[in-house]
Amino acid sequence: MKTINYAKTGKKIHRIGFGAWQLGNTEFWGHMSVEEGIELVDEAIKKGINLFDTAPGYASGLSETILGLAIKDRREKVVINTKFGHTAEGETDFSVFSLRDQIQSSLGRLQTDYLDSIVLHNPSMDILEGKSTHVQELKKLKEEGLIRSFGVSIDTFEEFDTVLKNLDIDVVEILFNVFFQEPASLFEKASQKGISIIAKVPLDSGWLSGKYDEESEFEGIRSRWDDQTITRRASLVKDLKAMVRADDLTKYAIGFILSYPEVTAVIPGIRNLEQLKSHLKNGDYILPQGIKEKMQDLYKQKIQKDPLPW
Repeated sequence: MKTINYAKTGKKIHRIGFGAWQLGNTEFWGHMSVEEGIELVDEAIKKGINLFDTAPGYASGLSETILGLAIKDRREKVVINTKFGHTAEGETDFSVFSLRDQIQSSLGRLQTDYLDSIVLHNPSMDILEGKSTHVQELKKLKEEGLIRSFGVSIDTFEEFDTVLKNLDIDVVEILFNVFFQEPASLFEKASQKGISIIAKVPLDSGWLSGKYDEESEFEGIRSRWDDQTITRRASLVKDLKAMVRADDLTKYAIGFILSYPEVTAVIPGIRNLEQLKSHLKNGDYILPQGIKEKMQDLYKQKIQKDPLPW
């Protein structure tokens, strides 16, 4: 299993990470007990996954808590990336004066005395433009050893470009998949700055697995899509299925992202052992260059000038 250096921490990670939004999250993803979550994380570690992406706001802190219980006897074997700005209590607080307190709260739930990385969770543009003292404070916390690296979690090309022009950071977590390809043009610049790139939402909230079509009905966070968006995404999924001659698109979607050497890791959500096994297998799949070019052409022809809403 190939590994790659992560965010100037001295640690190496597998390029398939573990998106931990689903851990303990019964609101969106159905029932998962604490014991089931621990078992899932334990199995992931045994199989070689060691990057775990979580946040205080995931399941009101339970995602971090489950991770903490699962890793407490093998902390140095794993890399934990958590977030700042949305608290376990459901509040939004990007105040630089609460950085330390929010980190300490995450450390408590994770049962550790340091974070491998922390990212500002979709902060405002003024922070991305360097008009605040967040980076200075994060550097102090890094010197103290509370964190080993830091960065931002963002969604758009414009935000990514702004960050690269204004902030001295270690990690960028960016929305990037077959349907959202614009950030790719900035990957080389980020890599040259020594920034680790984590690709989030790799399956477009399930569409790029191939399991949805125009007849699908959605609940929870997925109910954000209107009928026009559903019809358009369904048409694009059909195009992809015809392109790869398969109904299950998951390995092709993950393979597309990992075909960019600048991408450090991808973090699909994992909520059961079957998904874990599938993603581990996908991590070894190498996407043929011809299919990659067809996916790039699909984006240019049908999405680039009229971007999909997330």
